[in-house]
Amino acid sequence: MGPISLFDKSFLQSISLDEAVWFDRFFMPVACPIFFVETLADLGKDASKRGSAEFSVVKDIAQKFPEMGGSPCAFHADIATQDLLGNHMPLDGRIPRSGGRPVPKGVVYDLGPEERAFNRWQKGEFFEVEKVAAAAWRKSLSELDLNKVASELRSVGIDGKSCNSLDQARDMALAVVSHHANAMSVLALAVTFLHVPQHLHRPIIEAWRRDGKRPLNVYAPYAAHVVAVEVFFQFALAAHLIDSNRPSNRTDIAYLFYLPFSTLFISSDKLHRRTASLFMRGNQEFVWGIDLKASLKAVNSHFLTFPEEVKEQGVMSFADAPPDGNIVADLWDRHLRPGIRNEKKEPRDANPERDAELVKKLKEFSKQPTLPGQQMVSEENMEMMSIEHSVHRKRGSWWQVPKDMPDEKDE
Repeated sequence: MGPISLFDKSFLQSISLDEAVWFDRFFMPVACPIFFVETLADLGKDASKRGSAEFSVVKDIAQKFPEMGGSPCAFHADIATQDLLGNHMPLDGRIPRSGGRPVPKGVVYDLGPEERAFNRWQKGEFFEVEKVAAAAWRKSLSELDLNKVASELRSVGIDGKSCNSLDQARDMALAVVSHHANAMSVLALAVTFLHVPQHLHRPIIEAWRRDGKRPLNVYAPYAAHVVAVEVFFQFALAAHLIDSNRPSNRTDIAYLFYLPFSTLFISSDKLHRRTASLFMRGNQEFVWGIDLKASLKAVNSHFLTFPEEVKEQGVMSFADAPPDGNIVADLWDRHLRPGIRNEKKEPRDANPERDAELVKKLKEFSKQPTLPGQQMVSEENMEMMSIEHSVHRKRGSWWQVPKDMPDEKDE
């Protein structure tokens, strides 16, 4: 697996199907809900467009959706609300998935609704429930009481109109979420931004008080990150540093909510190029999608020179690492263990009995009954994690699994 990589619609839409295979192979893509919202945006507007160009665009994007090693990410508002309740998520690049089933000694992630949806979209099948879900997510992004936000910001002595640069807007936003004297007002601001249901307001306040009434960035770091991005955006709009007449900017900026759950952010969007690095950790990197597309094209050309009998083994078998002399290789060298790209894998002796036993063990693990109630397996006691994927045997020019794999299905 390559670097954990958040990506946006603009990037996936720009690459070819063959290039998408190599993006999937050499990165661990993070599919966040904002990508889902963007992809279905046109479909949610007019049901009469069925079969139109908009549907063709969605189908094309679905064909390129990562399926070998990527992971959908939970919705930022849900993660941040849990953070406010005291259930914190590490902000070190790990991807928070939803829907895991706790089983004895591990967790099983069955194929998620987003992955199932993209499988259907590849066939041109679009469910109304998916468009409704996308509309609900868009609504949560667009419905914001700006007067209430302005009032909360004034309560901590901040006026965004005084910003002169994006860096200053970011610094002022970070000052808001780290405010100690008015920590309660900042907590209220977080509740406003996240549209937290009324019945959770009191439990959040109680959890915050039990923790010592600490500033938001200390008490709930992820919620603070989301609020900082939101406040930054409002400041930048007020100071005319970001165009307020471009409605898509509101959706585009929401990708930044998911930065903590990645190592790379790949985008061909100019707003992302200007703003993403302002909210990244020191070990993260923004990757311009246009440059990466060219590199993936070179990677594709490199492997096309391989003999057919090698390519028929499937990319998972013969392509262990990206070749030298391109951005993909450089990203591996900077963000993975030093030297991993040049390590030679020892050939694995054929052992049908051993392989059959391993497959049996994995199937038995994934079919275990879900633990009752809210029981969870601690990281210390977790022995295994199962994540289901639906993988097409062939995509574009490439066999993803061995051509002769005995399977009548196409995925």
